[in-house]
Amino acid sequence: MCGLAGIVDWNGRQAPGAVRAAVMAMTDRLAHRGPDDTGLWSDGIATLGQRRLAVIDLSAAGHQPMLTPDGRYAIVYNGEIYNHLEMAAELAATGFQPLGHSDTEILLGAIAAYGLEGALERAAGMFALALWDGERREMTLARDRLGKKPLYWTSAGGRLAFASELTALMGLDTTPRRIDEDALVLYLRHGAVPAPRTILAGVHKLEPGTALVFAAHDRADERRYWDLREIAIDGAMEPFEGSAQEADDRLEALLDTAVRQRMIADVPLGIFVSGGIDSSLIAALMARASSRPVKSFTIAFDEDGWDEGPHARAVAGHLGLEHRELRVDPAGVPAMAETVAGLFDEPFADASMVPTWLVSRMAREEVTVAVGGDGGDELFAGYSRYPWVLDTWSRLRPWPRPLRTLGAGLLQRAPLGGDLGRKLHHYGAMVDATGTDDLYRRTISACKDPARIARRGREPRGLIWDATLRSDLSDPLARLQLMDGATFLPDTILTKVDRASMAVSLEVRAPLLDHRVAEFAFSLPRSMLLAGGQGKLPLRRLLDRHVPPELTHRPKQGFSPPVGAWLRGPLRGWAGELLARRRIEESGLLDAGAVETLWQQHQSGGWHHANALWAIAMFEHWRGKHLA
Repeated sequence: MCGLAGIVDWNGRQAPGAVRAAVMAMTDRLAHRGPDDTGLWSDGIATLGQRRLAVIDLSAAGHQPMLTPDGRYAIVYNGEIYNHLEMAAELAATGFQPLGHSDTEILLGAIAAYGLEGALERAAGMFALALWDGERREMTLARDRLGKKPLYWTSAGGRLAFASELTALMGLDTTPRRIDEDALVLYLRHGAVPAPRTILAGVHKLEPGTALVFAAHDRADERRYWDLREIAIDGAMEPFEGSAQEADDRLEALLDTAVRQRMIADVPLGIFVSGGIDSSLIAALMARASSRPVKSFTIAFDEDGWDEGPHARAVAGHLGLEHRELRVDPAGVPAMAETVAGLFDEPFADASMVPTWLVSRMAREEVTVAVGGDGGDELFAGYSRYPWVLDTWSRLRPWPRPLRTLGAGLLQRAPLGGDLGRKLHHYGAMVDATGTDDLYRRTISACKDPARIARRGREPRGLIWDATLRSDLSDPLARLQLMDGATFLPDTILTKVDRASMAVSLEVRAPLLDHRVAEFAFSLPRSMLLAGGQGKLPLRRLLDRHVPPELTHRPKQGFSPPVGAWLRGPLRGWAGELLARRRIEESGLLDAGAVETLWQQHQSGGWHHANALWAIAMFEHWRGKHLA
């Protein structure tokens, strides 16, 4: 695990010493991602830098940048290859003899033996890498299949620069610093900027499952070596045909392998436990595979309906985990929000970044690696919005859309007050939808009409607007899962976990996001995933094999704080300053009147604009910190 950075200057326009100094400055900005070691290498064209968090092979044999024995390839790499032992055994048959036992050396050996594409096909893990081929004078940037690890890049004038975080690139004078106003609209929709865009025009995020090959010019040859859309379509065309029992057995075998491989580390390891389905199942499999009690960590809130502490304690007690809990004091929320907002290199609006950072910081006091339960909702239809969207559309579809549009206007003019008024306005924003995909867009939007807030931008029509999905995937549930898996998962969930954990130099691993598990999950028909409004059926049945149902069968809570109440309470002053009319007008990027209306309506208690206001506040915090 590390932070990586580099510059390739094919034209040699900058003095080598200046390039080395620039790369060193970028890696210094990534010190939190790798506090154990630093490295720099250059051949006069490519300059690579790295900050290392030592997890496997703590010796100098794991130092990066790392070169092949013949000097052709140089690599900087962030992540873990979980099946590196199996890859090493395969390489041994070719005569490969590593100097140490780091997964970086095994990956580099596989690249030399099979080529990058062959190595990536064999590798199971999370990673972002930069590979310099000195013989061909080519730089390849690659990212793992599901987007667990980040990689940013910008290129102009025959000069490529890249880094693990946007803030490292922003330290370069050559990095554009102009807001991409179309990306700003996307941000207000998603609460994050989806790849391949970033909040800055001219700077890009590498997409999951993609390799970009640069060769002395500013355009790259894109090679997508794994595509979740293709996985979903293939799964629909050739679905799993066995029984539910057979599916459960197959899934347990896949998860058991994924968990055991993610327990390989030369440093202390633990798990995040919420008491929910996903983390409880992973904890049970870890406990079964471990010869001693597994350390577990959870966050608890004092607010009613948000406290998962008792559930996590009950599961930990049953599994014999060595459990630790941190209870959040609402009085400390403003200071926490300020700190956590500053950890993100792009505007980011998932409020659960606060508890994610807190649990990461707590865990880091005892372990260097933590295992999480991310991925179960997207892969196994666990989000409550899935049955809600399907059921709501089944009720709306028989009614003519003009009639529903009329009803939407009437509902949104209903008097506000109490739960009934809020529900009428909520449904008023939904009833004129054109289908399940449209309902999904409205449900996941931080701002329901982002172009009304960021009026100078136009929203790019990405995957969630792609009408061809309906013909490629006829089952709307599969489309919802794909849209979440390709956008919300990498751009929000995994970004949150990466930035919050790496801010405290903690590596987090996600067994449910093993690509082999994902491929199997997308082959399961709807009947095996969702029934009676309840999703994640295979995970629930597997968990019942290990934990009594009464400990885990409860409504899904998620890992989110009560941000709506916080904005009316402990965060009111802090957020109010960020959303003040004079501040919004200063940049001219957002409609100050529209923002002021949202804030006043939310403070009145009749409306609930928590997601939109949090997104706008996080953007303003980021802008003030990085562009003011």
